[in-house]
Amino acid sequence: MAASLSATDAPSTLSELRTAFLDHLKEATGVTAINTVVDRTLNIALHDMHQERWWWSERRSTIRTYPPYSTGSVDVAVTDLTTRRTLTGTSTAWNTNNSFGDKNAIAAGAKVELAGSEIVHLISTIGSDTSITLDTTTPYLGASALDDASYTIYQDEYALASDFRAPVDLRFFDDDRTIRLIGAQEFYRLYARNTYRNTPKHATLIELGPSGSAALRRRVLFGPAPAASYVIPYRYTTTSLAVSSAGAAQTSMSATSDEPIVPAPFRMGIVWKALALWFASRQKNAALSTQFDGYYTTLMVRARQDTTSTDDRPRLMPGVAHYRAHARRPWLGRGGRYDGGTAFDRLAY
Repeated sequence: MAASLSATDAPSTLSELRTAFLDHLKEATGVTAINTVVDRTLNIALHDMHQERWWWSERRSTIRTYPPYSTGSVDVAVTDLTTRRTLTGTSTAWNTNNSFGDKNAIAAGAKVELAGSEIVHLISTIGSDTSITLDTTTPYLGASALDDASYTIYQDEYALASDFRAPVDLRFFDDDRTIRLIGAQEFYRLYARNTYRNTPKHATLIELGPSGSAALRRRVLFGPAPAASYVIPYRYTTTSLAVSSAGAAQTSMSATSDEPIVPAPFRMGIVWKALALWFASRQKNAALSTQFDGYYTTLMVRARQDTTSTDDRPRLMPGVAHYRAHARRPWLGRGGRYDGGTAFDRLAY
């Protein structure tokens, strides 16, 4: 039996997108093997569509930075590697929560300076209010033991939203436009050790690599390292391109009731893109692939024109302010409606 949609329906869920896809192929529904391949192709098309930034994929979040902590003093022995990794505190409260609900020693991955040295040590675990273990890669390197030495624990690296894909603004990380987003090479040139602490002026994005799963671990690195608690708002595009019937965000469509985040008028674009991929890769039919890719491109042009106030695009705008400044001032004109200047749409009366 050929697949079909209701005359009053438009593709919305994965099941309906699949049906629309199979309608164009004149294939029957209910064949599990075919459905699996079609669903995979639809998801590939969904992700391919979002290689471009769309207004509907933009999200917002905030980062709250941690204040440095240096209360009390620290002892470190130099007997062996184990003792060089063990910090023993006096009058410290490393494992106690501050007024924000964070541990004073922040968390694993925080950095610590010892005795005024600019050598950066990474915290592995917080054992108690008076015990910290350093990471195996950054033990204390001094020739002499530390006794009641000064220290500072701080954090310059922060986790991004779990569905972070890319920043919306490639120039500034934050919505306040005070933290410039720069490349990693330039960042490390400016902040080689990043031990100086102040209000952040620059940021760069880094990837820590997998840990326990294949999920990306995107982080933002601030320079200088934050010297206090700041709330930093930022916008990004999401990796969660689908939503379940219960409203849970997810990266792809899997259940038949799942829906893409694409607005309803443009969801057919997923089918057009999937058909273009299908005919190019499975049917080896370049003509039909080009045809459906043309349908997709046309629809996406309309989607781009369906702009919102958050969509940054160059626009030709009349010089309204300039017009108001010169209206009713005929002595500025040159005898005609338009003067001979280079300002766009400059009126002279």
